[in-house]
Parts: sequence; structure tokens; C-alpha cells
Amino acid sequence: MTMEDAAKNTTVIVFSELFEDAYASPDELANVLDMGIEMLFYVEECSFSKEDIRNVVTALRKVILELRK
Repeated sequence: MTMEDAAKNTTVIVFSELFEDAYASPDELANVLDMGIEMLFYVEECSFSKEDIRNVVTALRKVILELRK
């Protein structure tokens, strides 16, 4: 394991600790993020650009996929 790999592992541990107390499992967090994506469809038209919303949805979907692995 290289130092870079160790740093990535440390980051993942810290990331998971952020949600440890708030959600019972990664799947529960994924469900909440899914609901967040659904909520974005109801944002008022001029609040954000379509590109910004797409970027947020893409990022959330990537996190959801990782949580469900």
C-alpha cells in the first residue's frame, strides 16, 4: 500500500464517520440522497441553472452507487 492509497482509505473512513450517527446504514443514506434528487425536480425554475442541477444530481448518483456497493 502506497501513501496515496493510505490517504484515500483515511478519507473514506472519515467520510463514513460523518454519517455514522445520523444513518443506520449506507443504504439508508442512499435512500435519503435519492429523495434529495427527487426534490431537485421541484426547485423553482430560476433558482439554479440546469447545468448546476445536473452536476448535483450526477454527484449524488455517484455517491449513491458507491454506498450501495
